[in-house]
Amino acid sequence: MKTRFALDDMVVLVTGAGGMIGGAIARRMAEGGARLALADREAPAAAGDCRGYALDLSDAAQVRAMVDKVVRDFGRIDCLVTAAGITSPGSFEDISLEEWDGVHGINLRGVFLANQAVIAPMKTAGFGRIVNIGSVLAKNGGNPRPWIDPAEQTRAGNAAYGSAKAGVHALTLYLAKELAAHGITVNAVAPGPIASSMTTSFPAVLTQQIPVGRMGSADEVAGMVAWLCTRESAFVTGEIIDVNGGLWLD
Repeated sequence: MKTRFALDDMVVLVTGAGGMIGGAIARRMAEGGARLALADREAPAAAGDCRGYALDLSDAAQVRAMVDKVVRDFGRIDCLVTAAGITSPGSFEDISLEEWDGVHGINLRGVFLANQAVIAPMKTAGFGRIVNIGSVLAKNGGNPRPWIDPAEQTRAGNAAYGSAKAGVHALTLYLAKELAAHGITVNAVAPGPIASSMTTSFPAVLTQQIPVGRMGSADEVAGMVAWLCTRESAFVTGEIIDVNGGLWLD
């Protein structure tokens, strides 16, 4: 029997599905019974109720064409999750204009294009869920703390990355109000430090700055995203939901 928590037969489009967080989201959605459209620079492997799409998320024509193709393939799009993103470490004065534009092209322009493209089919259906992946780095000014980490290994993102993610948060708030009357909710999930192969060399003292005493997992991010795609979350919109172990509270 289906419940309000079920993802059964929902058509979920995930951008950045080849990444760590995007891949975890795709797996969680599949476990819940969703039908998946997975997009990345190289088309993810597809099987069963899953199809892969190759996409340059910063290219407006490609994004529109991909969304149209998903609607033709599946008949609709119930949920969009924008998990594509690129990082940009280093100090502010070392950011080149090319790097700045590249980070904003994927992390903000790409989110804008994907969000805009799915609105029409969602309005037609009278239902939709949009979940954008933001970041704690859009809230806390980044995490270079040289007195703790002299090598600054933990600078996960600089001003280019943080400002792009802050733009994602703001876009989410505006769209939530604009689309609420159409049965479409728009939220963002802002992960904190997520354990990966890149974090194994982080000084232990940095983990101690996280109140729960550990890094998060991509699966924990995916669990929150999955809930926001269910019908149970219908009264939740315009929220930037932190998944950061208490590192940042607002």
